[in-house]
Amino acid sequence: MIMSRIEARREEDTAVTSNLVDRLLGGLPAEAVLTDPDVTASYANDMASFCPAGAPAVVVLPHTVEEVQHVMRIATELHVPVVPQGARTGLSGGANTSEGCIALSLTKMDRILEINPVDRIAVVEPGVINATLSRAVGEHGLYYPPDPSSWEMCTIGGNIGTASGGLCCVKYGVTAEYVLGLEVVLADGRLMSTGRRTAKGVAGYDLTRLFVGSEGSLGIVVRAILALRPQPPQQLVLAAEFASGAAACDAVCRIMAGGHVPSLLELMDRTTVKAVNDLAHMGLPETTEALLLAAFDTPDPASDLAAVGALCEAAGATQVVPADDFAESELLLQARRLSLTALEAVSGTTMIDDVCVPRSRLGEMLEGTERIAEKYQLTIGVVAHAGDGNTHPTVCFDAADPDESRRARESFDEIMALGLELGGTITGEHGVGVLKKEWLAREIGPVGVEMQRAVKQVFDPLGILNPGKLF
Repeated sequence: MIMSRIEARREEDTAVTSNLVDRLLGGLPAEAVLTDPDVTASYANDMASFCPAGAPAVVVLPHTVEEVQHVMRIATELHVPVVPQGARTGLSGGANTSEGCIALSLTKMDRILEINPVDRIAVVEPGVINATLSRAVGEHGLYYPPDPSSWEMCTIGGNIGTASGGLCCVKYGVTAEYVLGLEVVLADGRLMSTGRRTAKGVAGYDLTRLFVGSEGSLGIVVRAILALRPQPPQQLVLAAEFASGAAACDAVCRIMAGGHVPSLLELMDRTTVKAVNDLAHMGLPETTEALLLAAFDTPDPASDLAAVGALCEAAGATQVVPADDFAESELLLQARRLSLTALEAVSGTTMIDDVCVPRSRLGEMLEGTERIAEKYQLTIGVVAHAGDGNTHPTVCFDAADPDESRRARESFDEIMALGLELGGTITGEHGVGVLKKEWLAREIGPVGVEMQRAVKQVFDPLGILNPGKLF
């Protein structure tokens, strides 16, 4: 009898999936609808650890806005959950699929529709790769600043979904500051426009900002109007070695308090420096406890670097080395971009935290993380957008070792708690997804959660858009 019930349930599930696929094919080309379980399984996860995922019923790769609208109309009619996805380079489980859902991959919507040097805007589809856009606008003497470390892979839609940042945020800000307007397909398939193309615009509620960082839980971004800047001069980079993380953080405070505006201010601890050297043999100084990288893209970057170098020395830097040229500067930046990949190679699996604290408490964050690493007997490397106070403590562990995996998860939670204790926030750019749901509730409190759920209810009354994420 039990087996009969199981078989009946399987037949029912198969019939439901078959009906869903047939309905989707009514408005989509056959090649845009993937049903092979071996293929659909590859769309189940982003790059986060410890985040559950269900098996999607189908993967859809639309090419047009109309096709996305068709998907959402069918999903609403059949009450099927939809999980929007970009390149799945996220680190919080925000793109992980739920059981029986439609995985809506937007990677085929990858056109740059317009680059306007007069209005200084670009109009793009969500599947455009960040680096592709940056290079395209550069040909017009323009600059799109947000540059996550995964910029060669991550998509603009994903950047918008998680409100991502990057190395240049200390001077130029995060993705939210560059999204002027959006076209969004709502849960019921309607198309809504938000924002504007103009330099100014304050009419009505700022729904554009509401969608930035919403992780696909309110609607599907199908087009974005992005602000551009004039292309700055090439930046020069300075590397400063410190005998302690506290001294490096003191230098960060001196630089920011002195009114300097670096285009980049990044920190790598000893563990990270060694990991990068082991991976890429870049010859970084492994004798240092903390390596600080500062860059300027001003008309006279050498002068700015000299001033910052003096502040680093005053904070106790053991060595300050400005790059001789732009090629050497790019080599140092490449070392920083390799940090997370290098740490992953240490033990095979990583949990990458994303805690942002006030700059003035950055030193306490590093010291606390070191204590947590010692407590749990784990390798935890720290890289940080130091100018923003945005730290990425990266827990390295063996996923095949149950005890080590347990300690990794517990250390991750202690790092999150430390960030909140220091007046910080649980994420500066990676999003909440599945990984940090509990911590979002702690940060914003019960009233905050209630209001956020109320907003979700307005845009997605059936709860079909990226269910189980955020809260």
